[in-house]
This record gives sequence, structure tokens and C-alpha cells, in this order.
Amino acid sequence: MSYLKRDTFGMYADKNHKGPGPELMGANTLTGDHVHNLKDEHLGEIKEIMLDMRSGKIAYAVMSSGGLLGIGQKLFAVPWKALTLDTVNHRMTLNMAKEKIDAAPGFDTDNWPNMADQAWASEIHGYYGTSAD
Repeated sequence: MSYLKRDTFGMYADKNHKGPGPELMGANTLTGDHVHNLKDEHLGEIKEIMLDMRSGKIAYAVMSSGGLLGIGQKLFAVPWKALTLDTVNHRMTLNMAKEKIDAAPGFDTDNWPNMADQAWASEIHGYYGTSAD
């Protein structure tokens, strides 16, 4: 689903280029966005946005992939820096092969990792080729 369809406040309506986005967007409008790679393959969907409360920055997007109707889906903490907004298709892009996402470190809804653990963060950033700062 597109962030335009979740825009309950009309933030992204064309008002002669006035308004918040896409440089500044509501987190709630991004939850539910599809994630595709550069080959236009569907990789997953944004389920949650994790904020680093110390820095005030977005740390990760929790992306779901696989499964059917929520059963058997795998969750991934994708570093925010690894994602880009595709304003043409109203979705997020992750420059990664589908096979690499399928093999990525993930978790299920009952076993969330400790995302504040620096060793875990280093592993995730290393996998996605981003820096933790």
C-alpha cells in the first residue's frame, strides 16, 4: 500500500509544493509501505519504525517478508540508512537481491532481538552494508 493512501491529514496532497514531504514524512504513513529492490522485486512490507530515543533518529524499519496472512512471516530489522524513498512508485527501495533478504538475519513476532545491543547492531549494519553511528 502507498503512503498516499494512509495520509489521513492530507499532508501529501499537492498544495503548490507546500507541506511536509517527501523530505519530511509522518512515520505512520510509511508503516505498510512495500519494499522493492532495484530489479523491482517485492522484498517485503514495513511493519514498524524503530526510533533511537537517545539520538532522535530512525534506527531501523522492521520489514516483514514471506508467510501467508501473517503466518510464517519473517521479520527483519533493516537499517534506515539502507532504505530510500521511491516517490514515483510511492514505496521504499532496498538495494539488495531477494536471495540475500531471504538469508538475512531475522526474527519472528514472539522473539524480537535486543535492538539496543551493540553486537547485534554491528551484525545487522554489517549485513546491510551500513554504518552504525
